Amino acid sequence: MRDHKLFRTLSYSQIKQLCIITGFKKASKGEIIYFSSSDVPRIFLLKKGNIKIVAVDDNGNENIKDIIQKGDLFGELTLESDNKNEEYAKVLSDDVAICSFLMSDFEDLLLRNPTLALSYTKFVGLKMKRIKNSYSNLISKDAKTRLYQFLKDWAEKEGTANGNSIIIENYLTQSDIAQIICTSRQTATQLLNEMETNHILSYKRKEIVIHDITKL
Repeated sequence: MRDHKLFRTLSYSQIKQLCIITGFKKASKGEIIYFSSSDVPRIFLLKKGNIKIVAVDDNGNENIKDIIQKGDLFGELTLESDNKNEEYAKVLSDDVAICSFLMSDFEDLLLRNPTLALSYTKFVGLKMKRIKNSYSNLISKDAKTRLYQFLKDWAEKEGTANGNSIIIENYLTQSDIAQIICTSRQTATQLLNEMETNHILSYKRKEIVIHDITKL
């Protein structure tokens, strides 16, 4: 907990108290670990692995809302339990480790620690801004530009440099990528094939190699 930037302002005794109210869970690939409609709202902190947040509309259609990476928070981040939008979290990587707090316990912690409350407000604000920018990109850019931007952001966050190339551990299917950039799977596959033909990247089930990040 102390290593997470959100909790660095807490003292040792406060960290110890935080650990008392924290639940810990490990999960495997494909497992669903959170529903927004849960009767016991929680806030989750991802310690290891990757998760996707899937939103379900009124017609039952599913779309990937966000990709959660190590250190990210998810769940009832607005501290409101009356969320009308149905969504769930599903594990993408082989295994994940998650800490969670009951929303009521976390609210009490924020009330007793104004500095933590301020840090949390900034943390959530930045997350909401990132999501807003993602929606803005969906409206103003074509599918190819959206794909290039997504791959560039992914490489910067999780890629490993290997000379002039960048290697990304691939835990997303082409259908996942298509949902993230809001296009059809056929279009996403076609764009990825074009990038391979043009030697921009090599796409495999377990890894993506971007040969030159400046071409994205």
